[in-house]
Amino acid sequence: MQLFLDSTDVAVIKDLAATGLVDGVTTNPSLIAKSGRNMLEVIAEICGLVEGPVSAEVAATDLDGMLAEGRKLAGVAENVTVKVPLTREGLMATQAFSREGIKTNVTLCFSAAQAMLAAKSGATFVSPFIGRLDDHGADGMGLIHDIRTIYDNYGFDTEILAASIRTSGHVAQAAIAGADCATIPPATFQDLFKHPLTEKGLQQFLADWAKTGQSIL
Repeated sequence: MQLFLDSTDVAVIKDLAATGLVDGVTTNPSLIAKSGRNMLEVIAEICGLVEGPVSAEVAATDLDGMLAEGRKLAGVAENVTVKVPLTREGLMATQAFSREGIKTNVTLCFSAAQAMLAAKSGATFVSPFIGRLDDHGADGMGLIHDIRTIYDNYGFDTEILAASIRTSGHVAQAAIAGADCATIPPATFQDLFKHPLTEKGLQQFLADWAKTGQSIL
């Protein structure tokens, strides 16, 4: 499973990329706004930190605007993936980008039918928002299962990118459900390393080793 960071914090991305476990990065207008920086500069810097896809989202909602902005973003770096909303115009833009060889991430997916349309439009990734669905009493993880079934039934190449991840448990559940990738807030990414029994076991091993008085070096 590919693990992406959902962040525009360059320092945090650089730190976690050093683990060798970060496969890409996703951004959105809200994260860019919080950074207080120029969007194109932020995207270019992030693209220099990770080799994998970096999703950069268009702000336009009309077809011509999406196409113009998407082409501009795609020109920032080779690993930019243009992020478009799952709307009629967004899917039309996705088809155009697919013909031009520009990778796309179709975002704000909340149904299996929407995901099917994204795949038919040639999307590189589709981002179902599982956390937001759960917030509204729906079954976010069930959506991942349904999309996986549809994509496997018809041999669609679009990758399922689980988004709106809230917990480390969400990541594991998405992997079990068949998601190809998950985009994760940095704090949640850090939680993937942790388990109370791991910490407890390590403390016991270190205490027992100290009693031997030995040194490996």
